[in-house]
Amino acid sequence: MPIYAYGCQACGHTFDVLQKISDAPLTTCPQCSAEALQKQVTAAGFQLKGSGWYVTDFRGGASGSAGSKPAETSPAPAASGSTSSTSTD
Repeated sequence: MPIYAYGCQACGHTFDVLQKISDAPLTTCPQCSAEALQKQVTAAGFQLKGSGWYVTDFRGGASGSAGSKPAETSPAPAASGSTSSTSTD
């Protein structure tokens, strides 16, 4: 269940409530009993950091370290109009 932050427009009291998504928003302040509660915008409770996951991560397989590194890229092929050829005369 998500945790929602509420703030009272009348007295300034702020608090967090564990509610279901389907529950109706609260309207009455528990401190001053005014009908002036409003949901507040808050930051997410978790952050994803790092370079991400790969398709082969966390799969059962032959080796544990093979899937944790990205594939290395090969150098770009030489241009087709290149004049650098060697002769064996």
